[in-house]
Amino acid sequence: MTNTITNWISGAPVHATSGQQQPVYNPATGVVTGQVQLASHADVDAAVASAKAAFPAWSNLSPLRRSRVLNRFLALLNEHRDELARMITAEHGKVFTDAQGEVMRGIEIVEFACGAPQLLKTDFTDQVSTNIDNWTLRQPLGVVAGVTPFNFPVMVPMWMFPVALATGNTFVLKPSPIDPSPSLFIAELLKQAGLPDGVFNVVQGDKEAVNALLEHPDVQAISFVGSTPIANHIYEVGARHGKRVQALGGAKNHLVVMPDADIEQVVDALIGAAYGSAGERCMAISVAVFVGDETADKVMPKLIERTRTLKVLNGTNLEAEMGPIVTRAAHERITGYIEQGIKEGATLLVDGRGFNGEVAGEGCGDGFWMGGTLFDDVTPDMRIYKEEIFGPVLACIRVKDFAEAVQLINDHEFGNGVSCYTRDGHIAREFGRRIQVGMVGINVPIPVPMAWHGFGGWKKSLFGDMHAYGEEGVRFYTKQKSIMQRWPQSIAKGAEFAMPTSN
Repeated sequence: MTNTITNWISGAPVHATSGQQQPVYNPATGVVTGQVQLASHADVDAAVASAKAAFPAWSNLSPLRRSRVLNRFLALLNEHRDELARMITAEHGKVFTDAQGEVMRGIEIVEFACGAPQLLKTDFTDQVSTNIDNWTLRQPLGVVAGVTPFNFPVMVPMWMFPVALATGNTFVLKPSPIDPSPSLFIAELLKQAGLPDGVFNVVQGDKEAVNALLEHPDVQAISFVGSTPIANHIYEVGARHGKRVQALGGAKNHLVVMPDADIEQVVDALIGAAYGSAGERCMAISVAVFVGDETADKVMPKLIERTRTLKVLNGTNLEAEMGPIVTRAAHERITGYIEQGIKEGATLLVDGRGFNGEVAGEGCGDGFWMGGTLFDDVTPDMRIYKEEIFGPVLACIRVKDFAEAVQLINDHEFGNGVSCYTRDGHIAREFGRRIQVGMVGINVPIPVPMAWHGFGGWKKSLFGDMHAYGEEGVRFYTKQKSIMQRWPQSIAKGAEFAMPTSN
């Protein structure tokens, strides 16, 4: 018997009115485990209406009272975090330890958002002019929405809604229909924490639900994480409808290996960052840039061996290093990129296409399985270099010096994440300053910023000018108001026509 995943509106599960649904799979076995109902335009209207009705009371609560609700939610998250992680593994396929890490990174954003009273403090200037004071407020926007991807069904929504709720907004979440169950569990935990009905809503669905949110006049802002073409579309359509938009797109993340780098650390970094979560991360390293052939020749034998011996197993197995690909369609797309790389002349050192799912665990023969794939002699004109594959494929490219490595990365259309491995402090400093990428790691393979710093790339990896979570998230979900005030004396002195100045 399969599970039915519904919408969540006004504090309760609500069946979609569209009559449409799509299957939810366990990618390790290929078995259908549920049916997710797809929201209609009318369902989205109902969710937005619920959020709009809840906004006046929620926004009027003191930040401290909102923070207390989030604190109770935080306690419930910690209590149920392994349950959430098991949901992720069951529907996404990533290994359980990786899913646990995803939940913890989401929890960190909630911890940050619990500081709402501090986050909403603003500026005050006494006596800007005679008997006049000036200060600013940050006030919530109203109903805001988040459209989130399959690869982080817990963490990415938590990049959005905790900060949005803490700052007084109400929220409509549209998660991926590929792994929708965590969204309803989160909604239930928020209700248990005492969140008023209507403040947080979930609409399952596809592009019809997304378009309905983009066009709805009562939705004030949209946050999105996904591919660059869709991010660009959401940015343009949302802006055309007068919304504030924060749309995070695709990536092609490089790891530069300098000649002085610690080889063992480099191999560990590349294996974990390229093949962790089957490469289905927007911060995955998909290009290794070796400075000098000698550097590449030291790393390659170890990299080949580690790629060949990856423990590709059912994610429920605690020894697993990599799980299955999320869907059959994604598996076919990644396979097509591998074939394209061979056709374009890259050297295929390890081929993950022939992986037999039977060895991944009992009942896994029909799952969406693939091993790690490793290419050498990749050049910048190849599609496997230029395009985001979003799978366990690592492309290796060789350059003659540090300057060429920097130029190679700066010339790429994406600018999400990047890393450099070196023992040289000068190289590290120059890399951090000169590289045109939003998130930089020095001897750190996946430099995802902590909760109070904010996440976002450059170039075609981000549409909009504010990063997710952190203080930029607070700014995104609020608007500034400046108030200038004077209490007049009891004796009027006559009208003033000049603009007030500090004199």
